[in-house]
Amino acid sequence: MRRKPPLVTPVDRGRGRSRHGRGGRSSVTGPDLAPLVTRAETFDRIVGDTAHYLVQLWSDELTGVVFQVADMPTDQTLPERMPRWRVDRAERRVTIFRIPVERVTRRPEKDDVDRRIVIETAVFRAVGELIDKDPWDLAPDRYRHW
Repeated sequence: MRRKPPLVTPVDRGRGRSRHGRGGRSSVTGPDLAPLVTRAETFDRIVGDTAHYLVQLWSDELTGVVFQVADMPTDQTLPERMPRWRVDRAERRVTIFRIPVERVTRRPEKDDVDRRIVIETAVFRAVGELIDKDPWDLAPDRYRHW
């Protein structure tokens, strides 16, 4: 099976933590089990899958676009509402902010499918903003069965 090239580049999250000077943490699963997949890694994968899907559909419009995932916006001048993504047309860059997007799904009745839909919706809306299209028009055949 051929692996997709990485399309989404996560912004440095500072993975190595040393709380209270005790050094780095060890793996929860131990050396004999596969490592756990974190929420951030799952978020990166969903954004990457959605970006690959949209690049295949809109290859001319999305050529050279860089997709990034950041935890939070770092701007000093934020609008009244917390942005969930940032589109930079000049640099052809789309940045999805993980924590604001995840906060939408913080209710206990939400499951993994609902979380995935919220993340995909953020990517669709950001790409729609980048290429001046309605997000529903980006993949019209995908929703025809509804």
